[in-house]
Amino acid sequence: MEKIEHSTVSTNGINMHVASIGTGPTVLFLHGFPELWYSWRHQMLSLSSLGFRCIAPDLRGYGDTDAPPSPESYSVCHIVGDLIGLLDHLGINQVFLVGHDWGAFIAWYLSLFRPDKVKAMVILGVAYNPRKPEMSFLDGLRAFFGDDFYMCRFQEQGEIEKDFASDDTASVLKKLYTSFGSTPLIIPKEKDGGFKSLKAPDTLPSWVSKELINYCANKFNQTGFTGGLNYYRAANLSWELLAPWTGAQIKVPTKYIAGEQESTYLFPGVKEYIESGDFKKDVPLLEEVVIMEGVPHFINQAKPEEISSHIHEFIKKF
Repeated sequence: MEKIEHSTVSTNGINMHVASIGTGPTVLFLHGFPELWYSWRHQMLSLSSLGFRCIAPDLRGYGDTDAPPSPESYSVCHIVGDLIGLLDHLGINQVFLVGHDWGAFIAWYLSLFRPDKVKAMVILGVAYNPRKPEMSFLDGLRAFFGDDFYMCRFQEQGEIEKDFASDDTASVLKKLYTSFGSTPLIIPKEKDGGFKSLKAPDTLPSWVSKELINYCANKFNQTGFTGGLNYYRAANLSWELLAPWTGAQIKVPTKYIAGEQESTYLFPGVKEYIESGDFKKDVPLLEEVVIMEGVPHFINQAKPEEISSHIHEFIKKF
């Protein structure tokens, strides 16, 4: 870990913290919520030892990267813009792209907007969700799961932050890291106990280590959770901005990996979308789909060696 270097890059009007290690073709790792560059530490060490330059930023709103206050500053166009600026600053023309959770969502759209920048990509968990003109993704989830579904509960500025703040940050992270499973994450309203009423399991999964919790809790104690929550609050804005790409295909060689217990894989219609061939129609260069039995949402940390191997097996072909 001490070989990982840290720097700050000015891009798209913000200062971005970037962790990097290794030399060779570049692999750009994009984290999700509530994570940091740190969730890629296993893959960075593994792939850098195999001849790759590994780069993992704290995305806008997270960790040591700037966090603009307005939710409107967290659209998919802003986040992709940050990454294009990062690559330009570093003088990198093309990358292998790896994304998980929100990082996967961003990876899909970076590849849609700028396929010239991506040699190939590995997506963890979040399948492509083509824009539906009649209803946004968020509104669709609200209609299916109700107002207490976590993405809906995250919409009101300040509300869930207050809820999180009444709990210990380490406890909040433990609950979130163990909540995205086969059962939808429903957060009761404050009058019914709120987020505080949720419990982490008595025995945490082995990957939810003391080191992980200490590192991430320390950063979220400094920054709060608003930056990460703003991605959810900008979801409908992103849907509006994506109108010009309605029906567009993503033409980047792709490998998709999900855990069988992955919450987003179990969203209504996702499994059917993947298995029916519609996924392949929208992503014609989709080469592999891997569903890992018994594996939950935070797949890159729960199964670090396997995921590193899957990434390497795919990208070494290019």
